[in-house]
Amino acid sequence: MISHLVRQGGEALAAVVAGFLAMAVTAALGLWAAGAADLPGGFPNVVAAVVVMAAGGQVDLAGDAGGLAGTNAELTAMPLTVTLVGALVTGFCFLRPMRHHAVARTDELVARFAWTVVLWLAALAGISALARHDFRISIGGGQEQDALSDLFGELLDAVNPTVGFRTDVGPTLFYGLLWILGVLVIALLVSRGTPLPPRLVRYQEPVRPAAFAMLLLLLTYVLIGLVVAVVVAAGKGHAAETLAVALLGLPNVSWLALGVGIGGSWEGTAEGPFGLPMPQILDSVLRSPGTSGLSTVDLSSLASHAARAWWLLPVAAVLVLAAAFVAAVRSPARIRPWQHALHVGIAFALAILVVAPLTLVEARAGLSVLGIGELESLGGEVLLRPHVWKTAGLALLWGLVAGLIGGLLASRVHRHGEVETRPAEEDETGPFPPRR
Repeated sequence: MISHLVRQGGEALAAVVAGFLAMAVTAALGLWAAGAADLPGGFPNVVAAVVVMAAGGQVDLAGDAGGLAGTNAELTAMPLTVTLVGALVTGFCFLRPMRHHAVARTDELVARFAWTVVLWLAALAGISALARHDFRISIGGGQEQDALSDLFGELLDAVNPTVGFRTDVGPTLFYGLLWILGVLVIALLVSRGTPLPPRLVRYQEPVRPAAFAMLLLLLTYVLIGLVVAVVVAAGKGHAAETLAVALLGLPNVSWLALGVGIGGSWEGTAEGPFGLPMPQILDSVLRSPGTSGLSTVDLSSLASHAARAWWLLPVAAVLVLAAAFVAAVRSPARIRPWQHALHVGIAFALAILVVAPLTLVEARAGLSVLGIGELESLGGEVLLRPHVWKTAGLALLWGLVAGLIGGLLASRVHRHGEVETRPAEEDETGPFPPRR
């Protein structure tokens, strides 16, 4: 019994180490492409901060510019490429030891969950301690720097303000717990070959095919985004910036494209000289505010800046239907088309409810002197917020229609659980008539 628990602990440790290592490598490469390696020290700390954010943690920004000046900055975003890589590697390593089991006992599955969760949170706490650093920033250079020095003097300490980041450990461990539990549950849902406890076996037929199809749909969008990024980097230059987007925020853009393609929308704004790694078309829309002060990101607004955005609609139609067909083919033959429609509709809506909030971006930075206004050269804001319920409602409708069509198409294909019937004469005498 003890040796069994120790073996489970070792397998869980391997999954945790592999997951965090994959996230750290992806984050480091993305930050290097974005130019963060040129920062004056603290590159490993920045990598740790990105890993913490990718695992659901909270990193707070803070600044200091003396008693009569203030800096303020905030960042809420998930680098979803790092998140996705960590989730795939951790989920795969978690499931691998169970691949040869015929049946999974409830106590064994709970023990594996417990080992993985505890070790994951311990590792996250250790990385959170590393995710802290302070940088000194410069207001300007040359004549601008001299003018500010003459105006405010060194006593204000406003000429060389500092900005740093710290991990808020409490929320980080809480959201990290939700993150790892979600990853392990989804891994069990999408894996057809991993056994379930006897009490859960009856739920695998309606759940697992649709869950796998939704994961396949999301990964396909990321793969398409990667292909587009490679083409853009090869044809239009800016290879480093494109690589940074791919290694840090590719799913952020790809899953936004999925939501927009089915008719969903986001709102936001982009002000100031700085921005976040994002396609130029999206940045252009965010810098064209409407009457409410916020821009709406949807098919029409994107197409107004680039007509090729309309391709998001037929691409979504083809890929969602393909996912529904895959779900139907992987389901038992006795499942009716209307049941497929319900399964795919609910699964698609839940998938959007999970991934759409993850695309939220809130970033703000500024420096004020004497508490009045902000220096425009250092001030800016980027906001991108999804209309979650609208997009999820549209996903439900798309899933219902695609599930029905996919179920009808799959009825012409040999499917899991289907038994070929033979003519009655062959049932009685076999394929050859008896000798007389």
